[in-house]
Parts: sequence; structure tokens; C-alpha cells
Amino acid sequence: MKLDAILWDYDGTLVNSVPKNIEITKAILSIVAPHLTGNKLPKYLLREDLYHQANHSAKNWQELYTDYYGLSHDEMIRAGSLWAEHQEENQTEVTLFDGIKSVIGRFSQLRHGICSQNSQNNIRRVLKHNDIDAPFKAIIGYDDVSNENQKPHPYGGIKCIESIFGHTNSQFLMYIGDHEADTQFARNLQAALGESAKVISVAAAYSRSEPESWDNQPDFIARNVQDLLSIIGQYA
Repeated sequence: MKLDAILWDYDGTLVNSVPKNIEITKAILSIVAPHLTGNKLPKYLLREDLYHQANHSAKNWQELYTDYYGLSHDEMIRAGSLWAEHQEENQTEVTLFDGIKSVIGRFSQLRHGICSQNSQNNIRRVLKHNDIDAPFKAIIGYDDVSNENQKPHPYGGIKCIESIFGHTNSQFLMYIGDHEADTQFARNLQAALGESAKVISVAAAYSRSEPESWDNQPDFIARNVQDLLSIIGQYA
């Protein structure tokens, strides 16, 4: 079987956006939870290594905000509603992981899509700035999916596939992401598409995730970006 499309997560998979995400989160906390700013700032927002620890330990962004940053449920909901706006306003630079541009170029004959909890407009700007936008036929961001249907719910994946192909029939797909929720998303997408489709899950461990500790195991682990060349290559 040959791949029909490669679907990607964005943050921690295509780009290193940790510095930007920390700054955005701090700005949002100043609005929805000012008691968690200044010397009360959550420790996980003080250093990149601590951010990675919390981000990859939390099951999803909601748990990250409540269990690791200390927001109440209502504060978390409000914070989520501000995310896309602040993503687009914040000017902190994000960079592609070294080698990602080469991977996209090597498999540019395939259709690519993005299923992310980042802002669609923000993602498009970064792809265009790095001259890798052409292969990406669909981008589903945080603002394209209702709160209850965010990953690992498969809704965003279904929407992405429909945008690429116009249907969801019998597709052979690969989903690449750096979080356990991305592996669960791939499994949920497989279940939603049914037995006529196939969804391969790849964990991007090069962003400091530790897939070996996950309850939901991926089909493949990319320890560095170059591993993606061989993983994708065997199905391209």
C-alpha cells in the first residue's frame, strides 16, 4: 500500500514553538488568572525543560492548564478561547526543526495536511515563510474545531481528510505528532474511518517526548527528524 496523505501535528512536530507558547501562556494567564503571574507563575513556565515535562505529561491541553498550571476549570475554558487570538498577535519567532524542510521536499509528491491546536492563520504564515506551504492541502487549527472536539477526538482529522480528498473513503494515512494524545488521535481517527482505511501513527520523539512511557504506543518512533525519511519512505 502507498500513502495517500501525511497528516502532521504542528507544535513540537514541524516547529519548535516552545519559547512562543510560553510567552503566549504567560500573557493569557495575566488576563484569566492574574493570581498565577509574577512570583506565582507556574514553575513549568519558567524554563523550557520544565515546559516540556508538563506538556508531555499532560494528556491534553486542558489537563496541562488545570493540573500543571493550576487554573480552575472556568479559567481554563476562558484561556482556550483566547489562544488563537494570542497566537496570531504574538511575534515571538518559531523555527522549523532542522531537517523538516528536507523531509517535506522529499515527499512533496504526497498530499500533506495539519491537524493542530494552533491557529490556522499562524500555521499558514510559518509554512509560507519557510517556503513549504505548497504540499499542504489542508490545515485544521484550534479555531476550526469546537472545544469538545479538540484532539484526541477525531473530528479535526475527518475534517482535514475531507478538505484534502472531498471524501473519507479508503484512505491510507500517516499521522505524525509529539504527544501521547497524537497517538490516541490517530487511533480514534482509524476507528472513525473504519476498516477500509489505515492510519499509521508516528511519534516525534525529537522534541523531547518519551513515547516509551505512553499507554498508547505509536507504530513508529522518530528519534530524530532524519528517521522520518525512512519511516515515510517505506510507504511512499
